[in-house]
Amino acid sequence: MRSWLLSIILMFAGTVYADNPVVLITTNSGEIKLELYPDKAPATVENFLSYVDNGHYNGTIFHRVISNFMIQGGGFTPDLSEKPTGDPIKNESKNHLHNERGTIAMARTDEPDSAAAQFFINVRSNLRLDFDYVSRRPGYAVFGRVIEGMDVVDGISLVKTGPADRFVDVPITPIIIERIERVSES
Repeated sequence: MRSWLLSIILMFAGTVYADNPVVLITTNSGEIKLELYPDKAPATVENFLSYVDNGHYNGTIFHRVISNFMIQGGGFTPDLSEKPTGDPIKNESKNHLHNERGTIAMARTDEPDSAAAQFFINVRSNLRLDFDYVSRRPGYAVFGRVIEGMDVVDGISLVKTGPADRFVDVPITPIIIERIERVSES
């Protein structure tokens, strides 16, 4: 590849575009900064930011942690009580964003339009979670990407887990989402 082209690619890699909201997840294990993509997943980003703005995520935990897969949180308190949510949103997995390492996507049940507040961050590329254009199988809607703190995500993904309540992969020492807040936006 020509060096000038490589320079341009590197210059824009990791660039946060002015129109994209940025949020900071502060956990008891460190900070994770995310850039969100409202142009690709408008309903999902609006939904997520409404939970951010009303403080829903503050004091929740990463309740499902699977190394070399993903970390999931945003719906349960440290005692595994489920927090109430609003209505589920329409699945936006046909947005051509992929469940690549470092992306954030909405967690849901087997029902495609069941996502509410829970989200997960991909620790590796999980392209099998994408919308399948051949079979028309719905995927999991990606709506942003980690721009700082992937080392924190990786660290969380490696904590010791075990069964608790109705879950299998709960961190033995709770990984608490102390708060999620907007840090910049156009």
